[in-house]
Amino acid sequence: MAETAVPEIAALFWDIGGVILTNGWDTDSRDEAARRFGLDRADFERRHEGAFPDFEVGRITLDAYLDRAIFFQPRPFTLDDFKAFMFSRSSENAPARAVLDEVTAAGGCLLAALNNEGREINAYRIERFHLERNFTVFLSSCYLGLRKPEESIYRRALEITHRAPEESVFIDDRLPNVEGARRVGMNVIHFQNAAQLRGELARCGVQFASAQGEVRRWNSA
Repeated sequence: MAETAVPEIAALFWDIGGVILTNGWDTDSRDEAARRFGLDRADFERRHEGAFPDFEVGRITLDAYLDRAIFFQPRPFTLDDFKAFMFSRSSENAPARAVLDEVTAAGGCLLAALNNEGREINAYRIERFHLERNFTVFLSSCYLGLRKPEESIYRRALEITHRAPEESVFIDDRLPNVEGARRVGMNVIHFQNAAQLRGELARCGVQFASAQGEVRRWNSA
């Protein structure tokens, strides 16, 4: 019996926070915010959980989220002070970004960001880390009004890009998000580190470009 041909990969959908960059506003960042600004951590988390989903899907602005989570009472610091702290928590995962840059330089398939992020943080991170040099389209929760791991966000991403799930790969550091993509038929990579990412992309047939611009397939053996 002939082996079933594996479809050529036509699109890579990348999570941003936890893969290419640190997470934009995660538990560690909120813990540090509580210490730095003298917040009641338990109360902050309750208010965060009530407001943040609306922020991530674009129903409220960052200022409105902070009004609900922090500035519902007078504070000895300003809104701008707190937003500057939030933005400062973002940094690049250099080894993973290098993998992304090599895939970008090689060409051959669509590169799209597929992430959960509020609009202002999303815009800041795109500009600050020049993510437009890699991604053709940003399919962020704040634009789509949907969040991972809802299956609808993966289907919407495939519809927008006109890609079939079997010719697509989704990359994310969070297992529930990976499982959501798998349920709609996408190939998936549960990100652990840059070396593991490179190896799994290679096994999918994804090409890389050397520093000299030479397109090559990476040997994962």
